[in-house]
Amino acid sequence: MKNYELLTIFKPNLDSEEVDKAIAKISEVISGFGGKVESEEKIGRKKLAYDIQNFRDGFFYTAVLSLPADKVAEFRRQLRLNDSIIRTMFMEASEKVSA
Repeated sequence: MKNYELLTIFKPNLDSEEVDKAIAKISEVISGFGGKVESEEKIGRKKLAYDIQNFRDGFFYTAVLSLPADKVAEFRRQLRLNDSIIRTMFMEASEKVSA
């Protein structure tokens, strides 16, 4: 399994309870695909650099997760189908180089 980083921006009109439910749903999808969340951080509400779907700000959430390589495409599809999410960035985590 490879490690990946996920940045998710949720709609700002959700309250904190709804955001927590959406995060829990993402975690369920990851574990359903045989992966696991290594670490996660709720950054909070931030202003966006430009409007996305007519929203000026959003709730930011980051996670480092491990996922089987053959499940990545289906996981990305599940993220796109989630109506609470306005933008995601999903990338392979780089290995830290020790100096």
